[in-house]
Amino acid sequence: MAGDAGAAAIGGDGATARAELRDALLECLAVPRWADQVAAGAPYATVDALVAAAISAASPLSADDIDVAMRAHPRIGERRDGDSAEARFSRAEQAASAADPDETLAALLAEGNRAYERRFDRVFLIRAAGRSRPEILTHLIRRLANDDGTELEEVGVQLREITELRLRQRFAAPAAASHDAADDSTREDA
Repeated sequence: MAGDAGAAAIGGDGATARAELRDALLECLAVPRWADQVAAGAPYATVDALVAAAISAASPLSADDIDVAMRAHPRIGERRDGDSAEARFSRAEQAASAADPDETLAALLAEGNRAYERRFDRVFLIRAAGRSRPEILTHLIRRLANDDGTELEEVGVQLREITELRLRQRFAAPAAASHDAADDSTREDA
């Protein structure tokens, strides 16, 4: 079962297990307040229970939470260098979009990123996993028309979607993780 953590509870018992959980949570969403809140609720019997608590704690994310989280996200179409969990997640999430050989589309996305940054003073964030480059560009163009409050809410939604995907990947049971990886390799825009 994909949401089953197996025999061991996530976050175990004790301060050390909760500290390790907190560190792992921060790899999924770099918001210390959120990670503290979720880790304090440990142990979690299943991945689904962890995800439910995590999404609840991130609903909503404050403007300050979003500012902190956004520091960990590269522009769409740019590779995050390094070997950190965040960098690995980001590269995997953008893999299908980055593989698109259409240079015109890449240029439009880069210009859209610049327009978004001028408009909202932060990088454009979208759950790239499962989306093609044309789909991402369509969302970027649509969101440029948002007012500041609407866009802040939408960024929060995108952060929660990204966080859920990362949590499920990070805490998946080994058999489920292998199955999910096989599924991702056959998906056109994973």
